[in-house]
Amino acid sequence: MSALAAAYGSLDFGSSIGATKWESLDNSEDFEFLPNMDPATFVNEFQSSSSVDHRIKFHSGTTTLGFKFKHGVIIAVDSRATAGSYIASQTVKKVIEINPYLLGTMAGGAADCSFWERLLAKQCRIYQLRNRERISVAAASKILSNMVYQYKGMGLSMGTMVCGWDKRGPGLYYVDSDGQRTTNYMFSVGSGSTYAYGVMDTGALSWIKVFST
Repeated sequence: MSALAAAYGSLDFGSSIGATKWESLDNSEDFEFLPNMDPATFVNEFQSSSSVDHRIKFHSGTTTLGFKFKHGVIIAVDSRATAGSYIASQTVKKVIEINPYLLGTMAGGAADCSFWERLLAKQCRIYQLRNRERISVAAASKILSNMVYQYKGMGLSMGTMVCGWDKRGPGLYYVDSDGQRTTNYMFSVGSGSTYAYGVMDTGALSWIKVFST
């Protein structure tokens, strides 16, 4: 924050220099790494460490479910946040509002999901100001996929659904921290997703297909 304050805290937005720096805020998702440090090597060293005390292992327990039908998209999430075996919170908001017509879900690392989806919200707002129209669900999910793909293998942990409504109708996309992006009429994300898929396979899935047509 101090670096940002030093760079932008005393800008004269009436000058050409100030305007140039203001435009460069579009690229604020680019991180500056420490000298002589490769993030991927750093993370792999700790994940494969022989010492249990120093091994990094992500523990989750999240279940998020979303399905698309002809009238919209329905999202259901749990609200528990865990840190290993410790339950950190029972009231986490795992649905993040990107804009009034777009939502994102959280599964994996809470910090990663929260940061990247809030950064996506900023990029969607910039798109709307430049193009004078709301961004589509497909375009928003593609922006998120492109942003996180730059940091593939560097230890991000994120599985999210980007969903909403645009001029094409309802949209539902899955995006993860490796930059993978796909669309379907139903997704479940998180370590509890196998149980959710099991419930859907017992009969609810056929009900969704009827309303998806």
